[in-house]
Amino acid sequence: MSAAIRRVGVVGGGQMGAGIAEVCARAGLDTVVCEADDTAARAAHDRVAVSLERAVQRGKLDRLSAEDALSRLVFSGRLEDLADRQLVIEAVTENADVKTETFAALDKIVTDPAAILATNTSSLPVMRLGMATGRADRVIGLHFFNPVPVLPLVEVVSSLHTSRETIDAVEAFARDVLGKTAIHSQDRAGFVVNALLVPYLLSAIRMAESGFATAADVDAGMELGCAHPMGPLKLADLIGLDTVAAIAQSLYDEFKEPLYAPPPLLIRMVQAGLVGRKAGRGFHIYDRDC
Repeated sequence: MSAAIRRVGVVGGGQMGAGIAEVCARAGLDTVVCEADDTAARAAHDRVAVSLERAVQRGKLDRLSAEDALSRLVFSGRLEDLADRQLVIEAVTENADVKTETFAALDKIVTDPAAILATNTSSLPVMRLGMATGRADRVIGLHFFNPVPVLPLVEVVSSLHTSRETIDAVEAFARDVLGKTAIHSQDRAGFVVNALLVPYLLSAIRMAESGFATAADVDAGMELGCAHPMGPLKLADLIGLDTVAAIAQSLYDEFKEPLYAPPPLLIRMVQAGLVGRKAGRGFHIYDRDC
């Protein structure tokens, strides 16, 4: 059995990567976050610092714990700084070519042959990423949900090559170290959650697109009529419409079911940069500092 995972790397310091890094640091792990360059690495540091401060202000975390978590984090613009990691979690943009190149590079950089390479992909094949390495048995999906410090679920996704030892180690890490609930999925587009969620979001987009109901009314209907904590269009904005479109396209490419096809309105909004909360505007308008 592999040694207990104490040294973690995160590739990508955006919304998801920063959240993953934060929960690792809060769990007492030595965590290195790698970004494209030093400027992006500083932005990732600030993103985590703001999130920790917000947790303190809301009474979810005491200040000493927040400071301790931040002290466990190293932010770098060099992928080579992940060489000694026992687990590396990739959280770069949802693009198959970019992720494949990242895994090929990590395979050469991470020196421990027993180290696990995990992807936070929402929908792309874990098999493809594993085959870009010489350790496909040590490659696995570890899909977190946004906001990572709040939502308790992770999906553990195994390819045909992923070993039982790797699955067991990652499930134990998610459960016993991070305190998450882990569910297992086979390597199919969308896994469990997005295969169910995305058609629902796309149906809401089509409803707004057709003029059947406004975005506000669609969301109010599901929040007040079905007791959902957030309406589907608000949720799509939170996820990021670019990410929703990418997941939908992956689902459609794999299953060829019309319900998975991204609607024209979604595609146009992504092209226009109106990708939701992170852009300040999607189906709703947001304060970008919120």
